[in-house]
Amino acid sequence: MSSVDVELNTPQAEAVAHVNGPLLVFAGAGSGKTRVITYRVANLIARERIAPYRILAVTFTNKAAGEMKHRLTGLAGEDVVRDLWVGTFHATCARLLRRHGEAIGLTRNFLIYDTQDQKAVVTRVLRELDLDERRYPPRSVLYQIHKEKQEGRGPDEMSPESYVDDAVIKVFRRYEAHMREANAVDFEDLIGHMVRLLEREGEGDAIRRRFSHVLVDEFQDTNAMQYRLVRALVRDHNNICVVGDDDQSIYRWRGADVRNIRYFRRDFPGATVVKLEQNYRSTGNIVRAALGVIAPSPHREPKELWTQNDNGPPIEVMAAADERDEAAFVTGRVLDARKAGASLREIAVFYRVHAQSRVLEEALRIANLPYQIVGGTKFYERAEVKDALAYLRLLANPRSDVDLLRIINTPARGIGTTTVDRLVSFAGSRNQSIHEALEVIDEARDIAAAAQKRLAALRHLLERLRARVEIASPSDVFLEMIEQTGYREALRADNTAESDARLENLAELGGSIREYEASAAAAGEKASLDGFLESVSLQSDIDGLRDEPRVTLMTVHGAKGLEFEYVFLTGMEEDMFPYKSMDERGDEELEEERRLAYVALTRARRHLVLTHTQARQIFGKTRWGAPSRFLRDLPREAIVHKQTRGAKSVPQRFIDRPERPLAPAPWAAASRGGWGAPSAPPAPARPAPSQTPGQRYVDREFFQDDHGGESAPLRRGSRVRHQQFGEGEVRSVVHAAEPAVVAFFPGWGEKKILTRFLRPA
Repeated sequence: MSSVDVELNTPQAEAVAHVNGPLLVFAGAGSGKTRVITYRVANLIARERIAPYRILAVTFTNKAAGEMKHRLTGLAGEDVVRDLWVGTFHATCARLLRRHGEAIGLTRNFLIYDTQDQKAVVTRVLRELDLDERRYPPRSVLYQIHKEKQEGRGPDEMSPESYVDDAVIKVFRRYEAHMREANAVDFEDLIGHMVRLLEREGEGDAIRRRFSHVLVDEFQDTNAMQYRLVRALVRDHNNICVVGDDDQSIYRWRGADVRNIRYFRRDFPGATVVKLEQNYRSTGNIVRAALGVIAPSPHREPKELWTQNDNGPPIEVMAAADERDEAAFVTGRVLDARKAGASLREIAVFYRVHAQSRVLEEALRIANLPYQIVGGTKFYERAEVKDALAYLRLLANPRSDVDLLRIINTPARGIGTTTVDRLVSFAGSRNQSIHEALEVIDEARDIAAAAQKRLAALRHLLERLRARVEIASPSDVFLEMIEQTGYREALRADNTAESDARLENLAELGGSIREYEASAAAAGEKASLDGFLESVSLQSDIDGLRDEPRVTLMTVHGAKGLEFEYVFLTGMEEDMFPYKSMDERGDEELEEERRLAYVALTRARRHLVLTHTQARQIFGKTRWGAPSRFLRDLPREAIVHKQTRGAKSVPQRFIDRPERPLAPAPWAAASRGGWGAPSAPPAPARPAPSQTPGQRYVDREFFQDDHGGESAPLRRGSRVRHQQFGEGEVRSVVHAAEPAVVAFFPGWGEKKILTRFLRPA
């Protein structure tokens, strides 16, 4: 191991050489954590002669387990690694339960139900109990069951606080009975059953004696039951090594408890503590910036992240006019990086919520830059967006069987698979589209009367909405469709983090429809549902070759554990990052947002750009944003503030008063039916009224000019500005009923614009 010692700094070597007793390793971002873990295991085997099969290393992802095995193979050899216990919490518990599960009533061939299987069981139980699935959505009930199990509570330990909890307890109890009857477990059961087994005398003793040393990676992400499992495993010897970083605990929303790592020394008195504070990944400026953001956290374990790397270029804090200007700037910088020789694989664009990706995707597509969404789906390929578009396509073209079959029971309206199969057969026998078959559904003898009634109700609903297409705007049709079909209400009733994200994506789709309407108006054209659907089809075509390098787009949560040469962190405004109004969030939520920002910054190796906008249309509404509070924590010597050309010339004057309150969160308006609100606040009359502290107004008199038309002749190459699209360049002058041009606007692409909507830039 002498060669290994040379490759380790002093704290790393101390963690590797530790053998017996509890060890807590605080591993700062980029500090060589994986190296320490693998060398420690290799040291136990090579120097301390610990048998490989007596060492258990627990990770949080299969990827991390595979990486650990790969590195250990290089250090200790394939034969040794084959005998090691290396795997995720769930995989490890499943393996142990196969051997010991009979003690708690599980046979060796028990099944592990995935989320869809679990939801099917809950749905069956709801029907057995005659509980309305609309009032008690299966996904929401299952979420509650999982939450209780993560805290180690069964149905008998729950404390009902409402009639909803009473119903959940009943479902929970019968859900457990069904799982036992099926000899099946869910993911939480794998942990829970193992804990109960370990805490038993006899069988638990045998399992504990199997492992003499236990190592847990990413310990800050453990929940209550996982921590209880770890303590039970090492109860007899306390040879436990946990590695993690409380500064990178960002999964509170799925049960992770940062207190597990912070209070480790209380539960394991006399534990050795090692802090890995030297960062090997990032430049000096990035490390200082990250430390500046995380340092104000009041409860963190003190750590001084530092690096011997050079300072590197300063971090850019870029102010943009709006989300389109921001996307155009990011796209331009990506193009510059590629010209400078950077691989697109080394470039990542981060955002706080999935809905932010839409505008970024469109800008990259316009620039013909291939990209991939990691940890998510492309905007127009998300299930809820595709459902909404299927409804809209069906209103435009009733003969679209594909779209009708997609939404026929979405949201659930009691139209089952058997009914759908018989309907398709009925339509085929008459050589009709399915919609045409619905018009004579009473003639379908093999479809039950109750099912015929539900199908007829769907037909009438679609006909009512279709009648609105000719007289209402596309955005109004969209809003009416979301309401009248019950789609929005079904998501709200689901009441989960996933359904909240789906609602946000639908609101963002509504915003994209209003953007299309604005584009049509600027071009002197009438906005239509057909026109919008055509624009979406063109945007969502699959681009490029799948095997070429791609820019990575992802949420910050998805970026954990990754690193890139170039990182663009977008949307650094209050209410976007930190996310949601702080009036609605407690100290714990704010601190987790701070940790999330720290994780984002430390993903960058050399180039880091943070962007914020003066205005942002998100979730279908426009918000006027202040720069994120986290930007104020960046050390001045490590950053440089810049503005895009659009931000410098933006035709709006923001007038802030002291103690300006944060803008209301978008979902607050949505919950009051505010999706149909105008996309920008109304312009105040001139002169501006007196303002009270905390108020802001936007001066729009800048637009009241007559620079367009004949007074400002335009030609190819002329620079122009449009109120919505920003600054662009004229590509050609076109002949229409009134003067118009085709101009290219960064982030928007080419647009046909009437000249009366333009002014010289």
